[in-house]
Amino acid sequence: MAYQDLKEAVIAYSKEIGIDQIGFASVEPFKELKARLEEQQALGYASGFEKGTPEERTTPRKLQPEAESIIAIALAYPTKLKDAPKSVKGDRRGMFCRASWGTDYHEVLRDKLNKLAAFLEEQVSDFCHTSMVDTGELSDRAVAERAGVGFSGKNTLIISPEFGSYIYLGEMITNIPFTPDQPIEEGCGTCTKCLDACPTGALVEPGRLNAQQCLAFLTQTKGFMPDEHRDKLGNFIYGFETCQAVCPYNRGVDFHHHSEFEPDPELVKPRLTDLLNISNREFKEKFGAMAGSWRGKKPLQRNAILALGHYKETSALDQLIDLMNHDPRPVIRGTAAWSIGKMDTESGFRAIQQAMTYETDPEVIVEMEKGLRFKTIKQ
Repeated sequence: MAYQDLKEAVIAYSKEIGIDQIGFASVEPFKELKARLEEQQALGYASGFEKGTPEERTTPRKLQPEAESIIAIALAYPTKLKDAPKSVKGDRRGMFCRASWGTDYHEVLRDKLNKLAAFLEEQVSDFCHTSMVDTGELSDRAVAERAGVGFSGKNTLIISPEFGSYIYLGEMITNIPFTPDQPIEEGCGTCTKCLDACPTGALVEPGRLNAQQCLAFLTQTKGFMPDEHRDKLGNFIYGFETCQAVCPYNRGVDFHHHSEFEPDPELVKPRLTDLLNISNREFKEKFGAMAGSWRGKKPLQRNAILALGHYKETSALDQLIDLMNHDPRPVIRGTAAWSIGKMDTESGFRAIQQAMTYETDPEVIVEMEKGLRFKTIKQ
């Protein structure tokens, strides 16, 4: 089969198996990206979750020496939640960002890529490939942009004219010399809505993100949340998406093409107090299939505690005091103390003062002092 015919066959098969967009890219080194990655590292803007060296991340043949092309795929995910439980006083709910709704997208996209690989193995006798979804060395966004799946927005996300930025990306390096597609020239124009709306200034300039200030990244860290960002999370316990929500390309976008991504309202908007004392086993059984569970329960519990403080949800005060007094993890004890103080109650301040008499961790004591300062500010 001629390569152009094979390409058309791959495109047709991709639609059969539910791939929303597919594109083909060359394996030439991503030279501009390499310089940018090195700048990100030098500026301290990288998240630390990245895999591989800048050379590996931008040179496909470092990952597969016989590489001749890259196939990029995209799957759209839903943005609207039906029958969502309301977050009200006395029953506050947290929120997982849309990118974590339904089954972990890594698994779903890997399945699609595996099916594509099996199809190609039937057509090409010496076919070899390397597939990646988010956690590989290659930049999914750089590949998708080169393959014409979408353009790179000022919010650093790939924006598809059809699906907006609510898409998951994956790619497959192959040894088949497919003709590359053309990148999309459409762009953001003069729009700066995402930069203007970013609550932490993490979008330092169009197309450049300081991950260390990005709330989506910070919800996944395991240490103390920076003081200046604690109130900005609202009720998000995993991820953050203001830069997507304000994007004009996302206006009215809501695709329900994949049953795997359909959200369970009780999972994506969980009761905050239910998260506080959940066991590892319960957490895995309840949330383990979601992308937002990958860092374990501790970051989500910390974020739930911050959300309860943000709401001044005094019905949770006794639970937070119990965490401050008994939880073995300093980050949880300290964050609980801060949120107790934020609630601004006499019983809460007394509980913090009492706990300080036997707390030995210096970082927790600092958080207790911060909690007590809310009383000073009031006076």
